[in-house]
Amino acid sequence: MRNDLDSFLKALNFSAQKHRHQKRKDSPGSPYIHHPIEVANILWTIGKVEDITTLIAAILHDTLEDTDTTAEHIRTTFGDEVLELVLELSDDNNLSKQERKQNQIAHAPLLSPRAKQIKLADKICNVHDVAYLPPEGWSRHRRIEYLKWAQAVIDGLRGTNESLEKCFDETLAAATDKLARENQ
Repeated sequence: MRNDLDSFLKALNFSAQKHRHQKRKDSPGSPYIHHPIEVANILWTIGKVEDITTLIAAILHDTLEDTDTTAEHIRTTFGDEVLELVLELSDDNNLSKQERKQNQIAHAPLLSPRAKQIKLADKICNVHDVAYLPPEGWSRHRRIEYLKWAQAVIDGLRGTNESLEKCFDETLAAATDKLARENQ
């Protein structure tokens, strides 16, 4: 148990350092580290995920995509299993935004069960934020389109973790309702 906690705290510190200058796109401009912490917390509290490798990968899931972190750095610091999960969850930044979004939909069913759970928790966070703390300049239409896209990604993850799927469905329903009321 102590080794698991040591590894988790090491990942938390690593992610905090890598994301230290980044802010979320949300309207308050929250420190980015809040997001991976929230993803891990959702896995633990709602998904009942106790697998330390999954929780560490959740904390690190955006480091390859959004920071100067290399795959080799993750491998040497956290091991091959964590690296494989982070790679599964990382978009190819050489592709256009639209291609990355399409790839997430196409690849969702192909993800490992661990990666699917992390992706579910990630989308729960993002859908909530798009509805309640929208990025600056995002129109209502763009936010609704994001919700539709997130639903398409999640459709490919179903059958992985019933509690996370239920939470996503509830979060999406609340977000959809909120955006519908904004038009009134």
